Amino acid sequence: MERTFTEQEIVRREKVEAIREVCNPYPDRYEVSHTLKEARTLLDETKNVSIAGRIIFMRKMGKLSFIRIRDLEGDMQLEFKIDTVGEENYNFFKKQIDTGDFIGAKGEIFTTQTGEKTLRVQSFVFLGKALRPLPEKFHGLADQEIKYRQRYVDLIMNEDSRKVFLGRSKFYNFLHKYLAEHGFLQVETPIIQTAVCGASAKPFYTHHNALDLDCNLRIAPETYLKQCIAAGFNRVYEVSKCFRNEGMDSEHLQEFTQVEWYASYWNYEDNIKFYTGFIKELLMELVGTTKIEYQDLTLDFGKETWDRINYCEEMEKVLGFDFLSIEEPSILKEKIIAAGIFTDEELADYKSLSQIIDFVYKKKIRANIVDPTIIYNYPSVLIPLARRNDEDPRRIDVFQVVAAGTELCKAYSELVNPLEQREAFEGQLKAKLQGDEETMDLDEDFLLAMEQGMPPISGLGFGIDRLMMLIYNVSSVRDVVLFPLMKPKE
Repeated sequence: MERTFTEQEIVRREKVEAIREVCNPYPDRYEVSHTLKEARTLLDETKNVSIAGRIIFMRKMGKLSFIRIRDLEGDMQLEFKIDTVGEENYNFFKKQIDTGDFIGAKGEIFTTQTGEKTLRVQSFVFLGKALRPLPEKFHGLADQEIKYRQRYVDLIMNEDSRKVFLGRSKFYNFLHKYLAEHGFLQVETPIIQTAVCGASAKPFYTHHNALDLDCNLRIAPETYLKQCIAAGFNRVYEVSKCFRNEGMDSEHLQEFTQVEWYASYWNYEDNIKFYTGFIKELLMELVGTTKIEYQDLTLDFGKETWDRINYCEEMEKVLGFDFLSIEEPSILKEKIIAAGIFTDEELADYKSLSQIIDFVYKKKIRANIVDPTIIYNYPSVLIPLARRNDEDPRRIDVFQVVAAGTELCKAYSELVNPLEQREAFEGQLKAKLQGDEETMDLDEDFLLAMEQGMPPISGLGFGIDRLMMLIYNVSSVRDVVLFPLMKPKE
């Protein structure tokens, strides 16, 4: 199908040919002495300052014009005078250069009477023609399709988006530095796997043609990272792309990024101390405060001691009976319905004990939590990879951090007993037969590593996307993912 162009697009394409008569409209490089952020800090009369960026604003006048250029971290005003750059260059600037184009300029720093740090341009180089105009300032940014399908336009026009994604990049720098300083080594584990393990989720399946092997995409890196512990990596972590073929909402996408770290000789209490310290330092690094605003709530992560909720005890209060003693999903459903907590229709989609318990917890406990809170003492049926409590094997040594009704991390003392682990995997197979499609496979390779011997371990995992939502106060996970998957336009 032949493409049609707007009037502005036609004019810009004609300008490319006019520019080509003077210079290459798409040159290969330009020597920059300062970023725009750096240039704004320079003293007046600093000479030979060379900067570059995209033009976002132009005010062309007779013999004096101003433009504003931008990069990811800053913007700056440039002054063009006909007497300084020369009449021929000035006319070229006025006729052929548009907003959206790239330009490099060299000159002297000064401050205008209105207090605007500015570069007095002595020479400039054209660096790239934009064939499409930027959207109108107050209309284009409101279009969600542009934001998600054309993130580059969103970042050009939207300061809030630039703040989020610059912050996300700074997060990675902080994470690697912080973990390295505490003795953690970064590794990479497979995305294409042969067993669904590490979390309760529906996987994506694929086929490996060369090996003629059915595989799944990683839902979590957990079992491989624990194998690293068995191999002698006492502290190990990974920033991993994970894939779960489940529903989409404001907090979930099928492809997401998470961090998992594991430490030999720790238990989950050690991880509580480490995570709370990590979050406090991270917030100071990214936003300069441990108190953040999220969806009209003020969340204080700076408290010396965070609130705690005992999962099993709180669930017993909600349900009014000893739910840990129940082994059949149908009986648990009947008792919940009889107590008037949920209807049969509301519970219809939940088949196994773990699904039913988790649904009640999320609706009746997690949803009501505002301040950063540590939830601990979980039922063992929920997590087959966690260490059973020494006093009551129906419970596991697990904690989550919840704030504003959302889960920020999950961590536990790891199960390292291969006999108990096999029993837990067999329980997953039972749940699968009951209709739970989010159960784990019995992973023989992982059990083989456990049989080789593992030290005490505690591990922790958290989704980066959800954490960024909280820190930067955005309501949709798509606003913190650079290129979220979108349904193709019809």
